[in-house]
Amino acid sequence: MSNNTNTLLGVLAGTAVGATLGILFAPAKGSVTRQKIADEANRTGELITDRATQVKDAVVSGAQTQKATLDSKVEALVNDASYKAEDIITAMESRLKTLKEKNKKMRSA
Repeated sequence: MSNNTNTLLGVLAGTAVGATLGILFAPAKGSVTRQKIADEANRTGELITDRATQVKDAVVSGAQTQKATLDSKVEALVNDASYKAEDIITAMESRLKTLKEKNKKMRSA
């Protein structure tokens, strides 16, 4: 995880703990306090879920970008190799033609 993510999770955890302690020490009926704690836990859970979704989306997006970059590099490499192979084949055909001509002259002599 990045430092920003760790910092955000720390802030969220601190906020949840602080809110819970504040509710526990506030003068209210037990049922009201329990409801406040449950509400705060739900809000904190939603915040964490939202942030986890954002992090997941960022990772997926980054992976897709890296895959696209890799795909284009592989395609460029394959194209380059194809052109080089074609050049080699052309050079070999030319050399073969020259050797056939020399062989023909040697047989006729």
